[in-house]
Amino acid sequence: MDALWVLVAGFAGGVLTSTVGVASLLTFPVLVAVGLPPVTANVSNTIGLVPAGLGAAAGFRDELRAHPRLAAQLLGLTAVAGIGGAALLVLLPAGVFEAIVPWLILGTCVLVALQPRIAAWLRHRRGEDGEARIRLTPLVVGCVLLVGVYGGYFGAGAGVMMLAVLALSFDIELHVAGALRTLTVMAANITAGVVFALTADVDWGVVGLLAVGSVLGGYVGARIAKRLPATWLRVAIVVAGTGSAVAMLL
Repeated sequence: MDALWVLVAGFAGGVLTSTVGVASLLTFPVLVAVGLPPVTANVSNTIGLVPAGLGAAAGFRDELRAHPRLAAQLLGLTAVAGIGGAALLVLLPAGVFEAIVPWLILGTCVLVALQPRIAAWLRHRRGEDGEARIRLTPLVVGCVLLVGVYGGYFGAGAGVMMLAVLALSFDIELHVAGALRTLTVMAANITAGVVFALTADVDWGVVGLLAVGSVLGGYVGARIAKRLPATWLRVAIVVAGTGSAVAMLL
C-alpha cells in the first residue's frame, strides 16, 4: 500500500508540476507519512520529480518553441542555481527556511493574481510602441537565481515563485510562462539531484515509483494546463498556492 501511495502521489505531483507548480507540497508529506526521514524524503522527492518536468516539457513543446533563446538562458541559470540549493541543504541545519516559506508563497500568489494589472501598467509606462520585454536583465537574473537556489534546497512552492518572476518580467502569455516555469524547476531538480545522489541518503525505490508516476502526470498536466483559459489557470495557481501556504502555517 505504501508503494501504491507513492506511485499515486508521483502522478498527482506530476500533474501539479505542469499546472499550479506546488508538487512538493503534496509529494513530500506523503513520503514522510510512509516512513522516510525528512531529509531522505526531500532528496528522494527532488530526484523522483525530475521526470515530471520531462513529461511536461513534451506536453508543452509548442510553448517552449516560442522563445528558444530565452528558454535556453533560463535553463542554464536554474541548473547552476540548483547546485547551490543542494549544497545549502547538505550544509545547513534542517528546517532553516520553514518559518519564511509560507510567507514567500503567499507573497508570490499575490503577484500572480495581480500580474495582468501590473503588466498593463508596465505597458502603459513604456507606451504603445514600447519594445516587448523578452530579454534578461540583471534584476531578472538575480530573481531567477534566487528561486532556483530555493528550488534546489527544498522547492515547496518554487513553481509558483518562478511563475511570478517570469510572468512579471516578460511580455509573454501565461501558458508560455507556465511552460518555462516547469522547464526551469526541472533544471534545478536535475542538478540538485546529481548532488544529492553523490552526497545524501537517497531511497532509490521511492525515486523509481515517483519517477514512473510523475512522468505520466507531467504530460497529462501539461495537456490540461494548455486547455485552461489563462484566468482559470491563474485562479487555480493562486488557490493552490494559498492553500499550501496556510497548511504550512497551521
